[in-house]
Amino acid sequence: MVSPTVCWCNIQPPTEGRIMGQILHGSARTTEMVRRAIQHSQEGLKVLAVRYGINEKMFLMKEEEAICIAFRKHTLLPLDDCLYALQATIPHLSRSALHRCFSRHGINRLPDAEGDKPVKKKFKKYPIGYFHIDTAEVRTEEGKLYLFVAIDRTSKFA
Repeated sequence: MVSPTVCWCNIQPPTEGRIMGQILHGSARTTEMVRRAIQHSQEGLKVLAVRYGINEKMFLMKEEEAICIAFRKHTLLPLDDCLYALQATIPHLSRSALHRCFSRHGINRLPDAEGDKPVKKKFKKYPIGYFHIDTAEVRTEEGKLYLFVAIDRTSKFA
């Protein structure tokens, strides 16, 4: 019986295109060296996909990556909006490929906007014994009941 927290990995022996001791999960199709070779290649996507036995949607060429990065930095749009806008230019672009591209370049999270969040204010200082009272209507089989909650503003004791 296998525990759900166990992760199965294959440690590949050093062969052509692999680094010794590189840990790959069972579904891995590429290694770091193969990905680097794909990024630096001048050949077309279909040729590279056939050569390395992977789907051509798995990777982006340098020019396509540059387009995606420039678009994201210029527009600051969310991932799905970038995908929708860029698919006209890069038809094979998938959401996961775009997210991996943004993650590699450190722009997978949009910067926080200054004006979106309300300014946090501190509570006014009250002496002990000042209570805040809330009410709630609770419906049961017997009918309506009213719940009263009183909280001391200073000690937070209910």
